[in-house]
Amino acid sequence: MLTTVVIPTHNRRAMVREAIDSVLAQRGVDFEVIVVDDGSTDGTSASLRELGDRIRVIVTENRGVSAARNLGVAAGSGELIAFLDSDDQWLPAKLATQVAFMRDHPQVEICQTEEIWIRNGRRVNSCNHHRKADGAIFERSLELCLVSPSAVMLRRSLFDRLGGFDESLPACEDYDLWLRIACDSEVYLLPEPLVIKRGGHADQLSRRYWGMDRFRVASIARLLAGDRLDVARREQALSVLKRKCEILANGAARRGKSDEAVRYRQLATIYG
Repeated sequence: MLTTVVIPTHNRRAMVREAIDSVLAQRGVDFEVIVVDDGSTDGTSASLRELGDRIRVIVTENRGVSAARNLGVAAGSGELIAFLDSDDQWLPAKLATQVAFMRDHPQVEICQTEEIWIRNGRRVNSCNHHRKADGAIFERSLELCLVSPSAVMLRRSLFDRLGGFDESLPACEDYDLWLRIACDSEVYLLPEPLVIKRGGHADQLSRRYWGMDRFRVASIARLLAGDRLDVARREQALSVLKRKCEILANGAARRGKSDEAVRYRQLATIYG
């Protein structure tokens, strides 16, 4: 099975080369590498051209990571899709381990591996609330993102069925997709740590935007407005929505943004 590997990048010339090298070091599987340069201004594209035909580079205007990932998927032809953030790296057995799992379990639509976390160059342990779950992860995924783009592999049919990443979200776009997937698909966890997840640098989305729950609330609200949730999951989603809206409303009120506070309190009452 061919795997399409999509690497979105923006102004990470040095880091993306390290990410690509970790993909090219994968052995025992068929894969294609598509790097989407999302409007970089640091010479990324020129640097990537040095790799020749070992990768495919798509240069586009800066439209955000969701659009870059969607564009990369659309340009590929693999039955399986894997993403790698340009600040992360894979260990050499990553692709082969997941491809073998997906081949041996044809009913599985999505899986992820464990990770090694590096912060500011030093290895750290993940917090308990970030620990990944296995199988039916919907309820826990309402709180925060429990699936890492760099660790995930999914079938193209699943990605296409759900419409990919929401390009209107400037952040939490991965939370949004994994939550939609977790509505009716189990997310399998492979216990091997096969991804090096690097953090602590200033250009991470989680540092760029305040109040990340704003985007999570928008995702939960869209789910509640649709018809995909059964009774139990609807109650779970509504409970989390109300609590997050109350927190956001209180924060807005403290900042003197009374209209915003009212909007969040009204949103909490719409769905029950």
